[in-house]
Order: sequence, then C-alpha cells, then structure tokens
Amino acid sequence: MGLPLRITFKDNDYVYQIVDSKLIDQHTTEFDILLNGEKVSLVKDQKNLWVQKDGSKTVDTELVHALGRSVSLRLRL
Repeated sequence: MGLPLRITFKDNDYVYQIVDSKLIDQHTTEFDILLNGEKVSLVKDQKNLWVQKDGSKTVDTELVHALGRSVSLRLRL
C-alpha cells in the first residue's frame, strides 16, 4: 500500500490509499482503493468512466468518478 492521498470533493476532504499500485499500468481497467478505511473496487465502464464494481452503491457516484480521475492522473492510466 502506498501513501495516503487526499482529494477534496464538494467541500469535503477524503483520504484514500491505492491497495496495490505496482499492478497498475496504462492498460488497467480495475483497481482497489481504501477510502476512509473502507475497501472500494473501481472499474471502467463502456463510456470510460470509473464506477464501483458489481454495481454496489456505498459511495457517491460522482465521488467515484473523481477518485478514478485522480488515480488516473497520478498513475498516468
């Protein structure tokens, strides 16, 4: 696991960690993060948007999009 990363979304701060960043490259379409201590799986859909895996809705959809974009920019996905 890497360093804790921060994102501000709708005036709220969130701390997340990428579970295994060594397995992520530019062809990655799925990865796991720890968001405030809770494991969240992100996957790219047909529109190339990041969504939660298996359709679970434990996290706000817009926050999931923002987290996916943040990881994509940091790791050059």
